Amino acid sequence: MGESAIKSVEHALIYLRDQSESFAKAKSDRVYLEQFRKSKKAMLIIEAQQLGKKTIQERESYAYAHKEYAELLDGLKIAVENEEVVKFKLKAAELRIEIWRTQQANQRSEYRAGSLNT
Repeated sequence: MGESAIKSVEHALIYLRDQSESFAKAKSDRVYLEQFRKSKKAMLIIEAQQLGKKTIQERESYAYAHKEYAELLDGLKIAVENEEVVKFKLKAAELRIEIWRTQQANQRSEYRAGSLNT
């Protein structure tokens, strides 16, 4: 394996190290918004009750149709997208390292097989 392959693996390792915080942040943003969505729905249901909505269905409909709830869903959509992008970039770096490891193992096997034949 040449020097360029080793540098590629080194870059992948550095990338994994450097991006771990980005992934943690992206995941925490998503989880926070998923949990806050429940709180926001409850707040909007209370607001609907105060506005005179009598049934649970009316209150839930009010909450789900509310502009603030829709904005929260847009934020959640962005958070999920960000998390997935970082996750798959990290996975690509991990796969690059695994490919290198497999190539190294194959080279060792070929070397041993060649040594036995001579």
